[in-house]
Formats: sequence, structure tokens, C-alpha cells
Amino acid sequence: MTRRQLLAASPLLLPTLAAGHSSLHPRPRPLPGYPDLDAAASRPVLRRELFSDPVTIESVELLRYEDNFLCRVRTTDGAEGLSVSNNYQMVYLYPIQVLRINPYFEGKDARDLDALIDGVYTHMSNYKLQSLALWVPLATVEFAILDLLGKLVDKPIGELLSDRIYQPQIAVYQANNNRGRSAEESLDNIQETVERTGARAVKFKVAGRMLDPEEPVGRSERLIPMVRKAFGDDMTIYADANGGYEPEEAVRIGRLMAEYNYGFYEEPIAFDRYQELKDIAGQFAVPLAGGEQEPSFYNFRYLIGEGVLDVVQPDIFYYGGMIRSMRVARMAAAAGKICVPHISGSGLGFLYMAHFVSALENAGPYHEFKENTRELPYDCPTSSMTVTDGTLKVPTGPGAGVVVEPDFIRRHALVTA
Repeated sequence: MTRRQLLAASPLLLPTLAAGHSSLHPRPRPLPGYPDLDAAASRPVLRRELFSDPVTIESVELLRYEDNFLCRVRTTDGAEGLSVSNNYQMVYLYPIQVLRINPYFEGKDARDLDALIDGVYTHMSNYKLQSLALWVPLATVEFAILDLLGKLVDKPIGELLSDRIYQPQIAVYQANNNRGRSAEESLDNIQETVERTGARAVKFKVAGRMLDPEEPVGRSERLIPMVRKAFGDDMTIYADANGGYEPEEAVRIGRLMAEYNYGFYEEPIAFDRYQELKDIAGQFAVPLAGGEQEPSFYNFRYLIGEGVLDVVQPDIFYYGGMIRSMRVARMAAAAGKICVPHISGSGLGFLYMAHFVSALENAGPYHEFKENTRELPYDCPTSSMTVTDGTLKVPTGPGAGVVVEPDFIRRHALVTA
């Protein structure tokens, strides 16, 4: 979806755009009804009807080999599920999973996953740990349970969350992080990635992260027109500021992006400056994207209900898994917004993202892909797990659809905190 297509599908944006951009002010448009959002978020996510008999979790284990973490879930009947964590974060967070999360799930019926995700939030006052400290370990456990459940009914994870797979082939955008390089060097890298993968959409970084000074100075203003001119009108281009601007500067850069028909503008200011995000929304003719850093359901509800975000981007690791993220995506759908989940680096994050996107009714046109380095030895019988002609095939095997090499798993030792 191009900027023009998205705006054409969102006529409530037009009065503000037509009024000009002379000052910062909230968009004067009707807001979607919160009851509609609440109804969408309250629908069950896991298809419990697929499982006729209890699926009692006997053990939840966290395993470690060097800085790689696996979660293994076993049932009283001997079934097993496995997940690979976000290793960049788990190296600091593993005691939380071992001491506060794993024991909660043991003895529970995995068919009740929706309710269990809510229950662990208040267990031992875990809500005090909200954000990466709680959500990354929880997502790690949830992905292992979903792998287990998929294997029991011979279905991929996406079909556990939806009546059908909406996108068995996912068009991807290639993300590039070239902060600290010149505009010319950054463009060379973007072009090389596109030539190698056939991607029809790209995203690159602008500004300095979270108000850090931009290096080199003026890089973003040079790069924004250069990328469009290099790829022409048919390429979809996104830009991510990682909260790098103050509001007035964010608006100025957003208007520059509008001149070059950018597809979305991600995190122009810090993610938790909610009122200021609302104030700048609609002050540039580029869809506003955000949600990668958001840990709170009610903050997502506000951002969607108040019409702040045009593109909603929960990170399924950072936000605690697919159940919670699907609730956010469904609120976005109820408000007429698209969902383009953020993907965390390391491990199999891109695999879990693919399964999640396959079940979205309001998936965006392109989704983030970070290079599959094969640092983790696994086999996927139903997909190459590489990008070909700009698309990634979602695995259709049971559960996560991949088999981690048994010898590699055996190198891991049980983590006891």
C-alpha cells in the first residue's frame, strides 16, 4: 500500500491535510469507538476447539548453550514443543523466566493459553516487570507452547490463531541500519540488498536514535530524496527515526518524506511522548507508524482509539507473544488500520513473525525481514526460509515448521537461575 492508497482508504485524514500544516495541533476528526476496539481485543485468539482433550503441561525448561537459549515444553503425555528465544535480551533476563514464568505454566492446560497469558501478568506481581523484562521471557514460553500445540493437531502456528492462513507468501521489506555512514554509503548498501533479494520495499534509518546527534550531520535530508531518485516511483520506501526528533523537527522531516511519497514514517519522536505524538499526527502526508517499544495494552488502545497511529507495529517478542500482539492487531483492524509487526533480531524471530503475519486479517503490504544468517542449525522441509523475488514462504509444517538439529540441542544445559 502506497501513501496515496492508504490516505485514499482513510478519508478522515483529508480535512486536516487540506487545512495545511502551519501549526501543531490534534487532528480534528471523529475517533473510532472504543467499544469496537474492546470487542475486537476480547475475542479468543487460540482456536481451542481444535483440541478435544486436555493438554497438561508437565515441565517448562530453559536451556542454554553459550549465548543461545531454547525453551522446551513437555506435556504429561510426552508431547514436546521448542522455541528459540531472543538471545540478545535473554542473556540478561533468563532468571525471570526460570523463577517467575516457567513455574506458573507447569500443571496448566495449554488449551487455556489466552487466559494463561493474562494470568502470568499478575502472578507474583509480574506486572511490576512489564516491558522487555517480562514480555521477552513470556513470548519465549508462548512460542514453545504454540509449537507443541501445532504438532498435536498437525497445523502450522498461523492456523492455530486464525481460521485460515491469510498470507502463505509474505512480501518483505529489507531493513537497513546505516547510522554513522554517509548518505552515499547508506544508499550503496540499500541497493546491494535490493539487488540480492529482489525486494520491492525498503526501510532505512534517519535521525540519531532517541535524540542522539545524527552522524554525519545532515545525512537524513540528503538520503531521503536520494533513495527515491535511485529506485524510482515503483519502490515502496519506509523510514525509521527511532524517536530521534523533537516534535517540530519530526514534522519538518515528515513533510520532506511526503514530497518523495514515502510509505510510512516510524517513531518520529520518542514512543512514550503520547500527547506529542497525538499532536503531530496528521501534520505530514505520510502514514505514522509505531509500537515497537510499546509494552502496555492500554497504551496501544489509546494510540489506536485516538487515531494516533496509521500503521501499528507490535514486536511479538518485546510485547509478550502472539496472543497479546493479535489483540492489538485486531483493535487496529477495528479502527481501519494495518498491522506491520516489528521483528526482533537473533534466533528465529523472523520465523515467528512470518507465522504471526500469516494469520493477520489486516496485514500490511510488506513486512520486515532481517537476514537469516543460519547461525542456528535447523531444517525447514516446507520453506527455504530465504527471500526470493521479494517474498518469503511461510512454513506449512506442524507447529513452527522447523527442526533444530538434535546434536545442537544436546549441547544446551538446563538453566536453574
